[in-house]
Amino acid sequence: MCGIAGYINPELAPVLRVEAVERMNAAMLHRGPDDAGVESWGDATLGMRRLAIFDPAHGHQPMSTPNGRWHLVFNGAIYNFRALRAELASSHDFKTECDTEVLLAAVARWGQGALPRLRGMFAFAAWDSLERKLLIARDSFGIKPIYVHTKPDGSLLFASELNALLASGCVAGDIDPQAVSDYLSWLSVPAPRTIYQSVKSLQPGECGVWQNGRLTITAYDTARSLLTPPAGFTAARSKQEFTAGLRAQLEDTVRAHIVADVPVGAFLSGGLDSTALVALMTRLSGARLKTFSIGFEDAGYSEAEAAASNARYLGADHHASVLTGARVATDISTLIASLDQPTGDGINTYYASQAARAGGVTVALSGLGADELFGGYSSLGNTFRLDRWLPVWNVVPGPIRSALLTRWDRGNTRSRKLADTLRHANSPASLALLQRRVFAESTRRSLLASGIASAYSPHAAEAALAGDLRDASLFSVASMADVRGYMSDVLLRDSDVMSMRHSLELRVPFVDRPFVNWVSCQPAAFKHTPKQPKSALADALADLLPPDLLTRKKRGFTLPYAVWMRGPLKPFLEDTFSSASVGRSGLFDAPAVQAHWQSFLAGNDTLEWSRVWSLAILVAFINRPRPASA
Repeated sequence: MCGIAGYINPELAPVLRVEAVERMNAAMLHRGPDDAGVESWGDATLGMRRLAIFDPAHGHQPMSTPNGRWHLVFNGAIYNFRALRAELASSHDFKTECDTEVLLAAVARWGQGALPRLRGMFAFAAWDSLERKLLIARDSFGIKPIYVHTKPDGSLLFASELNALLASGCVAGDIDPQAVSDYLSWLSVPAPRTIYQSVKSLQPGECGVWQNGRLTITAYDTARSLLTPPAGFTAARSKQEFTAGLRAQLEDTVRAHIVADVPVGAFLSGGLDSTALVALMTRLSGARLKTFSIGFEDAGYSEAEAAASNARYLGADHHASVLTGARVATDISTLIASLDQPTGDGINTYYASQAARAGGVTVALSGLGADELFGGYSSLGNTFRLDRWLPVWNVVPGPIRSALLTRWDRGNTRSRKLADTLRHANSPASLALLQRRVFAESTRRSLLASGIASAYSPHAAEAALAGDLRDASLFSVASMADVRGYMSDVLLRDSDVMSMRHSLELRVPFVDRPFVNWVSCQPAAFKHTPKQPKSALADALADLLPPDLLTRKKRGFTLPYAVWMRGPLKPFLEDTFSSASVGRSGLFDAPAVQAHWQSFLAGNDTLEWSRVWSLAILVAFINRPRPASA
């Protein structure tokens, strides 16, 4: 795991490119405290910060092929690197035992054709000195990020973090008003847009080639390909056959993800997903595992007791931390400075990662991704219910529909969001994505200053999903909508930023290309039982799991924000929502923002806190000091 950066500019002196890349490297020290490197070849300067996971004594980057043609910087982990190494041994004399050299050899031999062969999480850049072109790529799910800035003269900068690009001194930090609007809609800024006007993100499963001042981006992996059976695949014909197959697939992905030359641990909650991983890790490694959890003083929110019970059953060396609102209030400036983009989520990962690194592990596994594959979110039920009613709604006479929509527009948040869905759900993909809207359209427009509020904008992934999945089942569409939307834009992005802030490599075995492909190609009836979410996962691991786990009521991991926001976090919020703070950027309607905050304080809506908190983080992020830029 690393932070990577680069500057491609034929007209700029190498020494100036090196200075810019070194500034980017310095901004990513937390991503790679073990090693650093910056080198130039012709038009290109590449840099990296390394967190050593495989063969720590070797693997310095940038890494070059023996003939000097290819030069690589790489962030991530290639889990099948040993199999690829054996395949490449006839054409490459390997000097290290790390996955970086295998990736370099694969790119040198197959070029872009290497991408479908990679099993792992990755973002990398490879410079071809012979053809004077750069290949950049991001893994199929967007576990690892890569951001790019192109200048009018055709030059290009890239980095693992937006903060690093700004630190280069060559990239402007102007906020994109459309990105602000997107954030209010989706709790994030969906790729390829970022919060900054001049920077774009590669989307999951994309690669780009820069040559002669032009960057061309294409998709090498899509939602359709994730639902396409691989060679030799046979769908399960019975639930028993599916359960046995799922067990084998789970063991395979966990076995791949626990390989490292440094200590490996896991996040552990009171729920099924992380407990399943810890159970498999313990079974496959035969060692006592270090596990980490976050609890709260308020027992109504805390899973600490359940996590400790799971750990005892599994024989784990468990480390529990208690997080208080006072601690978050003390750390809030540091937390906001750590963000690459605004987010209403991720603080739990920040503190869990901090605890894991302090507890002696360099790699931790997370249960992220199981809800998307096995129907664990309540939003799935909403999608199915609305899908049944939409044909009826569409034949209701226009004047009646208009009157109902107008009435619902004046109702509570749930009513307003229902009206938005009925207006804009024109495909199964759009219907599924709309379940993740944060603010209703009328509220979103009211929060933005005059001239800033744009018309309704669909999610950036909607068109591709609608085209890729036109013949897929509704369950598959909903699953892929969460994979390409909420999981990629919020969960994985936050997990990368927050874990790397503490120099921790966070791995997600449920978000593994072969595993996702196998599960996605199986009959929906075997994967999902509506009244028993994720029972398929529980059945596959029944012999390993604590007996009482399956009888516990599911509870999502939620911090006690609603309590903290009226207590220790209130001073931060009062300051953030002050007229001076809200008005500083010129992007917001201050009275509307302040009214939203006051409505939260006066009300008892148990869900409204998330929207208010997300709004506060957006305002505070935009107002925070940023590195000097171009």
